Amino acid sequence: MIRLLRLLLLCLWPLGTLSASEVLLVGGEDQPGIRSFVAALEKRRTHDQVRFQTVEQLPAPGKLKADTRLVLLDIPALEWRLTEATGPSALALRISRVQAEQRLGVARPAYLTLLWSDPPLARQLRLARYLLPQARRIGVLYGEHSRFLLDELRQAAHPLGLEIVAQDWPDLRDSRPLQQLLNSSDVLLGLDDPDLYNSKSAKNVLLSSYGRQMALIGPNAGFVRAGALASTYSDQDDWLAVLEQLLDQPPARWPRSLYPTHFGVSGNQQVARALGLEAIDPDAAALALAEGASTP
Repeated sequence: MIRLLRLLLLCLWPLGTLSASEVLLVGGEDQPGIRSFVAALEKRRTHDQVRFQTVEQLPAPGKLKADTRLVLLDIPALEWRLTEATGPSALALRISRVQAEQRLGVARPAYLTLLWSDPPLARQLRLARYLLPQARRIGVLYGEHSRFLLDELRQAAHPLGLEIVAQDWPDLRDSRPLQQLLNSSDVLLGLDDPDLYNSKSAKNVLLSSYGRQMALIGPNAGFVRAGALASTYSDQDDWLAVLEQLLDQPPARWPRSLYPTHFGVSGNQQVARALGLEAIDPDAAALALAEGASTP
């Protein structure tokens, strides 16, 4: 009997290592934030070999082992993976829809899964509807690389009873398109387009909108700290949960693109008071949005 048990253990022992994988996280440079993310993933994947390397430390993608699970942490890492069609499948984090449109266009390599960093448009619209239930005309500035999002916005706005008022803004030095949009909108919805929403344009957009007592939703949580009213976002734990699910599956089952299921709401209480709005309850807002509610 003992001999039989030993034989069974010897036969079963290799099975315990079949699910173990080499998870290689790649970044343009070694930073404390990246190290923190890698350490957090290591704690969750104790059965895997999790390691981090910079782009400069790695060979061409085609020279890596085919069963390596690649996690690309920034644009330089994505650029490195795109240099060769051969090589392991990869999960690309911290890339927005606009950035992907600029770099890839409609060509999306089969080996690449894009995990979007910008909040989903439909969810941002629901947030606007939740916080400002009287607003109907949603003003949207767009540029050359974010124009493609307008059709999706209009489709998402229709069932909410919202109208998208879109305005091209080709030259940030010319404020006339912004002023024209403010004249014809109830609230601004910012697209995560760095050509439009950046450190140079932030002051103009925020001061102009609040001069009209008009709120800006989005384009991301960073802009909320700068003076936007609110935005939805996904934090490190949300992204780690997504990676957990995907790394438990074979790469052949990875989707081409994905948003995190879990998210939070960031609100600027000072801006809410200045606009005469009630204090924002981030937990209640996130719960309402998750349940599909559009009004408080």
